[in-house]
Amino acid sequence: MVAVGSDHAGYELKREIIGLLKEKGIEYAEYGCTDGTPCDYPLVAKEVCGIVASGEADTAILICGTGIGISMAANKVKGIRAAVCTDTYMAKYTRLHNDANVLCLGGRVTGAGSAAEIADTFLNTEFEGGRHQRRVDLITEIESN
Repeated sequence: MVAVGSDHAGYELKREIIGLLKEKGIEYAEYGCTDGTPCDYPLVAKEVCGIVASGEADTAILICGTGIGISMAANKVKGIRAAVCTDTYMAKYTRLHNDANVLCLGGRVTGAGSAAEIADTFLNTEFEGGRHQRRVDLITEIESN
């Protein structure tokens, strides 16, 4: 299951991403702003990342104006490796090499078509493991101290 959350600045792009998930038959749950009314992205990130960290969701897509603020908040949650991606190359390699479990997008800086391609790439790329596992383990160690 994919948890999808946004603040008001990411609401319209979240609607587009949810459309993509529906089209592909991917199970999802929606969080955060549901009608464009202002809400605070740190609270959305905390809720959604708590769901990923607990294992209730496999991954998440979070959206704010630039993707930066919501990624900063997301990365404060233990067990979360959130990445802002602005193209498919970044989405592919953050999954392959970093085992990212949260994709962050910017509703004010990324068009719907590009966001759909980025999300599709992120969701369909598996962690490569191998030499990269050691680095992910080091990130986890930093987080634990």
